[in-house]
Amino acid sequence: MIKQSPLQFDFEKLWKEGMLDWHGKMPERMIDDELEEAYWAESMKKKTYKQTDEYAKKIYEKMKQHIPQNSTCIEIGPGWGNYTFQLHKDVKSLTLVDGSESVLTYLKQYFENDENVQFVHSKWEEEQIEEHDVVLGVNCFYRMYEMNAALKKMNRLAKKRAIIGLTTGPIQPHYILLDEQFGYDIKYPRRDYITIVNMLYQLGIYANCEMIKLEREYRYDTMQQLYEAQSKKILSSRFHMAHVKESLERFIVMEGGQYVYRYPFYAAIISWDPVRLND
Repeated sequence: MIKQSPLQFDFEKLWKEGMLDWHGKMPERMIDDELEEAYWAESMKKKTYKQTDEYAKKIYEKMKQHIPQNSTCIEIGPGWGNYTFQLHKDVKSLTLVDGSESVLTYLKQYFENDENVQFVHSKWEEEQIEEHDVVLGVNCFYRMYEMNAALKKMNRLAKKRAIIGLTTGPIQPHYILLDEQFGYDIKYPRRDYITIVNMLYQLGIYANCEMIKLEREYRYDTMQQLYEAQSKKILSSRFHMAHVKESLERFIVMEGGQYVYRYPFYAAIISWDPVRLND
């Protein structure tokens, strides 16, 4: 519990510290644009036609309530289009800003000759762009170091509404058992939506924050695949796979010959009407 005034804390500093890995170093993908581009190039190759995540539908339905009709909209970091395809149907024009050429190339195939969709190859922090009615970004802030500046830019360029979406915890429940019952150090999330809410507060923006309960599903063909995938967040240098197995047992079901792991998680929808800030 924070007993002092939140104004005494530097939440942007906490955000920056959360970008470091568990050895206190900045991961290479955070600072190497070529590595980041290689990641997205490989990811786009694996996508099928307009493939999106199932949970994105619920997130978009909540965000849609904050998007005025006939709006012009900027989407920051569209990725493979989890929200892009629906946004395109609901806004007057859409400007997609992404630092990955592979992402934009992937999306362009769906909007050929559509004058209402513009593509901007740039990091959000660097692009000079005109105001739009709505500025929106979901899960696109992981490489943004100067977050106060990024949030101010959203506020400045949004004429009617700024919207941020972030998926959040809790962590897979078996990791909590591995921590509490077996004493393993676990890679708990280090950055979360609440830090952004507090950064906005310190900037003088009183944002709304709505939570959506969702469900994530993982499927594995073999138990070995399951154990290997669901032990990656163990920070302890040594652990017993028997403990991983025991912690997972109550959460796994068999369906269609596969091992299925489902667990709840949440998404936060942070939104606000733009305000005049004293920069």
